[in-house]
Amino acid sequence: MERTLYMIDLVHHSINVIRENQAPGGAYIASPNFPVYRYCWFRDGSFIAYAMDLAGEHDSAQRFHEWASRTILRYESKLSRCVEKAGQGSKPTEGDCFHTRFTLEGMETKDNWPNHQLDGLGTWLWALCQHVKLSGASAQLESWKRALPPVREYLAALWRLPCYDCWEENGDRVHTYTLAAIYGGLQSVAEWFGDRKAADTALEIRSFVLQNMVQDGHLAKFAGSREVDANLLAVATPYRLLKLEDEPMRNTVACIEKELRSGGGGVHRYKRDTYYGGGEWVLLTAWLGWHYVELGQLDRAQAIKAWVEAQATREAELPEQVPLNLNEPSYYPVWAERWGTIATPLLWSHAKYLILHNALQNRLTGGTQKAP
Repeated sequence: MERTLYMIDLVHHSINVIRENQAPGGAYIASPNFPVYRYCWFRDGSFIAYAMDLAGEHDSAQRFHEWASRTILRYESKLSRCVEKAGQGSKPTEGDCFHTRFTLEGMETKDNWPNHQLDGLGTWLWALCQHVKLSGASAQLESWKRALPPVREYLAALWRLPCYDCWEENGDRVHTYTLAAIYGGLQSVAEWFGDRKAADTALEIRSFVLQNMVQDGHLAKFAGSREVDANLLAVATPYRLLKLEDEPMRNTVACIEKELRSGGGGVHRYKRDTYYGGGEWVLLTAWLGWHYVELGQLDRAQAIKAWVEAQATREAELPEQVPLNLNEPSYYPVWAERWGTIATPLLWSHAKYLILHNALQNRLTGGTQKAP
């Protein structure tokens, strides 16, 4: 009984953590206690908004999407210049590109951050369409729709070019996760708004991934690599570039289990990860559980959910990662000295827990999963 109460508390507390760390203008702070994460990322924020929609907190999700739209339109000229440069065969510079993180007021930061990332905008398109489906928020569509065309054009023009991945690394590569996020966003826009150009670009991206990102029967982290990354779960869950049962997807999950998961515990990002020693990531472990729910493997998903819950602090806060089975233990004190203790709470971790909880509860109670 005590365990049941604890689980209910963690669900409610996760919602409260997100509520309490949403700025009045709608932005979600990535982590309030970690200085370099006191900003809003389109990637994190979009998944957080989706989790809040699943929790019935549609007003919170709506305010985030309104913030995102305002931010996009504020920097629309940057998007247009990048599209123009790409059309002329010129690669946009880092300074030309739309940023990945912003202040809570929706302004660019001035520090030296790997800002050229495309996955966040793709995820935003996907999450916005999920919000409309889950909340019925048609009254605000006109204001949001103003931001859709420049984002679509930007992603269509740049998806073939290198950018930083969702871990803000490898800026000279074209990443499978990034392409899946763009695909998921454009395909959602195509289906919801009847956008033919978005649909055509999504098909091009899928063809590129199948031709260039499958190595040894499984998906690779980026073009030219044979390495797997736990973020490849997103290719099927939720972006649907591949189906759950497609052979490359099944082989990829098997590789993640074999190479990146430690004895039924948490999931590492990738084998060579040294960030805070390369520990086990709460949000990625929850993501694997979400994938297993979609496969109907509920026992596996429940075991993963229990592991995630066990990583909560006494205050019921979920960290970014836990220092278990570190890839390179010598790097943990290096990062701790540089940036302090591991980011806790991380709103993205709480969001992924809520998504897993919602998906599992729907399956266990025989309900209809609301999304994707």
